Amino acid sequence: MGKGNIFAVDDEEDILELIRMNLEKEGYKVTSIGTGEECLKKSREKIPDLILLDLMLPGIDGLDVCRTLKNDSKTRHIPIIMLTAKGEESDIVTGLELGADDYITKPFSMKVLLARIKSVIRKGTAPAATGSAEVIKRRNMVIDPGRREVTVGGKAIELTFTEFEVLAFLARRPGWVFTRNQIVEGVKGGGYPVTERAVDVQIVGLRKKLGAAAELIDTIRGVGYKFMDR
Repeated sequence: MGKGNIFAVDDEEDILELIRMNLEKEGYKVTSIGTGEECLKKSREKIPDLILLDLMLPGIDGLDVCRTLKNDSKTRHIPIIMLTAKGEESDIVTGLELGADDYITKPFSMKVLLARIKSVIRKGTAPAATGSAEVIKRRNMVIDPGRREVTVGGKAIELTFTEFEVLAFLARRPGWVFTRNQIVEGVKGGGYPVTERAVDVQIVGLRKKLGAAAELIDTIRGVGYKFMDR
């Protein structure tokens, strides 16, 4: 049985072939795509389990592809791992703001790429993806890790994969102060190369979507963040 269907989107044929060979060896089905336009078309025809998306594409670039997919109710749940060149931190931050789940910089090791793919797919399908399937209730907020649903005052709040993970991680330990590195380790695992700015981006996104409930996430200047315990 295959492990999942992955769209690999890049305009460099040698990179696509390298990705295809290695992922198929691991049991994944890979669809190689050379343009953003083709990615959007194929994503609507058959929903993949994950998209590896190069940001530097001819025509519609990777950020616009990500934006379009995440704004479409049919495709917004598809996990996206961005492939970026070194020095593109601003693009990485923008991609995370748009809802991408992860990123990896070129040149990358296939071992690292495979680990990231397995992690994102596993977390996206496992009932206990955020560490516990127990429903978390804080004031008028309900976080259900099993269903990956968040409601505030009974109203459903749509979050990206990573926003959900960060919120559940903080809410599980109200009153505890976590550094940005601790949040990354709690959500992604140790040794994960995410900038502090990327964590701040997730918090900003959460606060915008949570509305009045955003006050539950407190910034501890010079340290990190905590979920209010009262």
